[in-house]
Amino acid sequence: MLPSTEFALLRRLSLEQVNGRAPSMVAAVVRDGEVAWWGARGSVDGAAPDDDTQYRLGSITKSIVAALVMRLRDEGRLDLNDPLDKHVPGTSFGASTVGQLLSHTGGLTSESPGSWWERSEGGDWASLEASLARDALKNRPGSRFHYSNVGYGVLGELIARHRGTDWLTALNREVLEPLGMSRTTPHPTGKHARGWAVHPFADLLLPEPSPDAGAMAPAGQLWSTVRDLARWTAFVGGDSADVLSPDTVAEMRAVATVDDADTWTSGYGLGLQVLRHQGRRLAGHTGSMPGFLACTLVDEVTGTGALTLANTTSGPAILGLAVDLISIADEQEPNLPEEWRPSEVDRSLLTLTGLWHWGPTPYHLRLIPGGMLSLAPVSGMGRASRFRPVAPDEWLGLDGYYAGETLRVGRDTDGTPRHLDLATFVFTRTPYDPAAPVPGGVDPEGWRTA
Repeated sequence: MLPSTEFALLRRLSLEQVNGRAPSMVAAVVRDGEVAWWGARGSVDGAAPDDDTQYRLGSITKSIVAALVMRLRDEGRLDLNDPLDKHVPGTSFGASTVGQLLSHTGGLTSESPGSWWERSEGGDWASLEASLARDALKNRPGSRFHYSNVGYGVLGELIARHRGTDWLTALNREVLEPLGMSRTTPHPTGKHARGWAVHPFADLLLPEPSPDAGAMAPAGQLWSTVRDLARWTAFVGGDSADVLSPDTVAEMRAVATVDDADTWTSGYGLGLQVLRHQGRRLAGHTGSMPGFLACTLVDEVTGTGALTLANTTSGPAILGLAVDLISIADEQEPNLPEEWRPSEVDRSLLTLTGLWHWGPTPYHLRLIPGGMLSLAPVSGMGRASRFRPVAPDEWLGLDGYYAGETLRVGRDTDGTPRHLDLATFVFTRTPYDPAAPVPGGVDPEGWRTA
């Protein structure tokens, strides 16, 4: 990036490291799937941390686990509306659905019963399940957002039962290795930061423990580096390789619930936190474990992401730092739009394009890259959606009002497109074409002055 941008980014990181009193911090800006800038402040074992120094991710682990659950969904092994009991039978909370567990709306208790799990050696699934036999549900499933670390311990067991191996082996094989995240591990290896608590009233440090969380590990066990977390940030932005389709990642980013009322600024999708900030829509996740703070966010519109890692239990505003790094990068060096270039299309579809009317309202139907259609009001205001082909003359809505709805093409006997049927709405070439099957019919006297 430009020297002026790099200085602004480094200054923002430096201020947070000082004001938050973090022993060390690293951060990066991610663009086009690559690290566009990274910086470090403080020290690890007497030297500056680098982009291969491991820090603990905390709850960012949940997002990576969620990707594996979505792989199971895409393979048809489960449905997000399935009750847990269908896949992990016999629990006291089997009515909670897979989707609710992913979005923290399953009603489960936030923490596992017993000793503080983040600072205690964890037991196996049997011991976790036994501890949850009574009083596991704190809210009616689906009734509200209630963040649950336990829910992701449960999802780890669901993965294990479907894959016939432990959740971590499956995660390595299906997510981490395909993405090249070789430095993302359950325990630190090689160069890594030690976790510290900073005394609130003196510049003193206390080492924090980092035990294996056992069955609770899917909630926050993983360690990673700037390089690896940058790859994950790009994944959340849609650069998903063969791990998931971009459409599935977009589904994960979509808001499933909000954790504040009226005018929401933060919510949760399927394993991802979603934020609204000054017109931006950001997706990713924060993480905290004793001795560590972490955050990864990406702006799904500009594609710019940021990540931050620190080895302190509390202090730095890790989320605000990531938001500011994205803002600095996009304000000082906005991405240029991709050059427009002509592209080959299925020319038989050209007869579908052009002007259509929903009642008296004019719409334009266009061919767009990827063999898809775009249907949008001519005015630019109203219900607009993209559609992908699913069968001859059938298209599936991908977003907007018509997401999930089917658009069907009605043709004359000579094959000429006569109307579009979209979720019972009929679009015609002219307003209320009497030759088309307009619901309710068209007045036989036609248009008039009064």
